[in-house]
Amino acid sequence: MTSTEIALAAFASLITDFDQEAARNLFAPDIIQHNPGVPTGAEPLIGFIPALEDSGIAVTTHRVLTDGDYVVLHSTVENAQLFGAPTMVAFDVYRIEDGKVAEHWDDLQALEGPNASGHTMTDGPTEVTDLDQTDANKALVAEFAQTVLIEGDFGRISDYFTPDLIQHNPWWGDGLTALGKGFASYAEQGKALQYTKIHQVIGEGDFVLMMAEGTLGDTPTAYYDLLRLEDGLVVEHWDVIAEIPAEMAHDNGKF
Repeated sequence: MTSTEIALAAFASLITDFDQEAARNLFAPDIIQHNPGVPTGAEPLIGFIPALEDSGIAVTTHRVLTDGDYVVLHSTVENAQLFGAPTMVAFDVYRIEDGKVAEHWDDLQALEGPNASGHTMTDGPTEVTDLDQTDANKALVAEFAQTVLIEGDFGRISDYFTPDLIQHNPWWGDGLTALGKGFASYAEQGKALQYTKIHQVIGEGDFVLMMAEGTLGDTPTAYYDLLRLEDGLVVEHWDVIAEIPAEMAHDNGKF
């Protein structure tokens, strides 16, 4: 099985097939878990399967991208009260090693929107293209993250983003002007969005996922930003934003 096939089968064993035996074959016994509410290791994760099945949970996966041993799933989760809301949007990231899932990260946000431009948190293109541009696109996103998000040089955002950016964040509409006004508005409300560390940049073709931490106001926050690029510029943006809890079910941290 490829890394993609392993990740999709592992995800299905938990969320759609509710198959504990399959999960034991697909998750490493000592899987490193970063979901704040799930203890590390395979058995605690597998132990959640009956509750997931009873909940009536239903998942639609919109995008899958694979970067070596890393596989990213972008999904909508319905009947998701176990995770905090009736409908959630989620990124799941799996690291595959020796034919099993060896590590898992995720970020979930309650579904909101559509936004001012009529876009939802998950609609838009789903097919990965421009495979020959993977490395260049990842490098551009990493440079953008350091220059604009970490160092705060927002005057250079047009070096990385097209002016008519298609926006899927539920709070803001399309375009760089709306993005800038959104950041400013949140800062004026005492809820400034700050990025302090970029943990992962994972990409395939025209899609790149950036996993970062920072603050939203005074709240420690995980930012998962999915960017689609064309001709060396970001043309579309999806994200999931979630609070990083002070206490977790393990010592692995959110990232």
